[in-house]
Amino acid sequence: MWSIGQLAERAGASVKTVRFYSDRGLLPEAARSGGGHRRYGPEALDRLRLIRSLRTLDLPVPDVSRVLDREDELEDVIAGQLKEVGSRLAALRWREAALQLLTDCTPQERVERLRLVGAVSTPPGTAALARFWRCWLPARLPSRVVTAVVDRAVPAPPDAPAPSQVLAFARLQDFVTAPCFVSGPRAGTDYGQPEVHSPGKGYRPAVLYEGLPEAFELAGAELRAGRPPHRGEALDCFVAVHAASLNRRDTTDFRRALHRMLAAEPRIDRYWQLAAEVTTPPRARPDPTPGLADNWLREALSVTVA
Repeated sequence: MWSIGQLAERAGASVKTVRFYSDRGLLPEAARSGGGHRRYGPEALDRLRLIRSLRTLDLPVPDVSRVLDREDELEDVIAGQLKEVGSRLAALRWREAALQLLTDCTPQERVERLRLVGAVSTPPGTAALARFWRCWLPARLPSRVVTAVVDRAVPAPPDAPAPSQVLAFARLQDFVTAPCFVSGPRAGTDYGQPEVHSPGKGYRPAVLYEGLPEAFELAGAELRAGRPPHRGEALDCFVAVHAASLNRRDTTDFRRALHRMLAAEPRIDRYWQLAAEVTTPPRARPDPTPGLADNWLREALSVTVA
C-alpha cells in the first residue's frame, strides 16, 4: 500500500493533483492508515496515469469520470471533443481570414468591411439566411417543401475560408437583413414576392417547388458543359413544372405568357451571386447554384419565345 506522496512520486504528479482526483471520486483509496491517512494499491497507479492522459486531451472531469466508469463511453467522449475542437478551429480560421480581409484594403474600405464583418459571428451562423427564404417563399408551402428549398438555397460557410469568402458571407448576411427584408418581402418592396407566387385559382406552389430541382439539375449540367441557353430537356422540364403548378398545358401561348410573367418578376440575382462567392474558393469555378440554373432557364425560354 502506498501513501498519497508515494503514489504521486511514482506517477510523476504532485500530491495536490492526486488529492484533487481522489476528492472527486476519480481515484478511490484502498484503505486508511491508523492515523487516518489515505492508502492506495498498485492498481491506482494505472488509473492515475489514465486520468492524466485523458486530462491531457482537455477532457472535462465529468467526461473523465464517464470513461473510467464505462470504457465504451470513450468513443463518444472523443467524438464530442473532436466536434468541439473542430468548431473552435473553424472560429479561429474565420477570425484569421477576417483580420486578413481588414489588412488587405484601403483605409476607406476598412471602415465598411469592419462594419460588415463585425455583424458576423465566428463561426458564422445561417439563421438569417434561412429566415429570409422562409419569408420569401409562398405562404401555403408544406413545411417539408420549405425545408428542402432552404437546405438548397442557404450556402454552408466553409470551415477554412479565404478573406474573399468572409467578405461575401458578410455582404450576404447584410443583404438579407436589410430593412426591406426584415419588414418582410410581402410588404411591397422592390424585392417583393414574384408574380408566380401570387395566389390564384388553382395555383399549387408545392408542385412548383417540388418540381424545380429536377429542372435546375438538368440546367446545371448544361452550365457545367459551358453550353448557352437553348431548347431541350431542361427547358421542357422547367416549363412543364410551371404549367402543372398553374393547372395549364405546355403550349406556345403558355410559354409566351410564362415568359412575360417571369420577365417581370423581381430578381434576387445578388443573393445567388454572393452565395456562389461564399462557397467558391478564389480562382475556382463556381458550381451552378439554383439561381444560376434559373437564369439559364429563363434565358432559354426567352430564346424559345423569340
